[in-house]
Amino acid sequence: MELSVHTTTAGPRTVVHVAGEIDMYTASELRQELLHHLSEGVTSLAIDVNGVDFCDSTGLGVFIGVQRRLRAVNGELLIVCNRPQMLKIFQLTGLEKVFDIQPSLPSDD
Repeated sequence: MELSVHTTTAGPRTVVHVAGEIDMYTASELRQELLHHLSEGVTSLAIDVNGVDFCDSTGLGVFIGVQRRLRAVNGELLIVCNRPQMLKIFQLTGLEKVFDIQPSLPSDD
């Protein structure tokens, strides 16, 4: 399966919607897209993984790297996830304690 990535905005936040599989073959494409946004000055980023069917450690490493870069500039990363299989990956790795994971994008009213 391939990876699909597209970007929208929600208030001040840049939202990257990801679908498909994030693995050693597709992680570089996702990393490139996310780093592009950071290089453009984005400091409030959400990654919507509700369309992701599979994510291996390479994909998790991409999320960790992006979070480190955002923290260095006092930015924030939100992982949008309500899929049980993805939530289980974050729980099994202990990353649910590292990332701000929400079931949906918060409304910025």
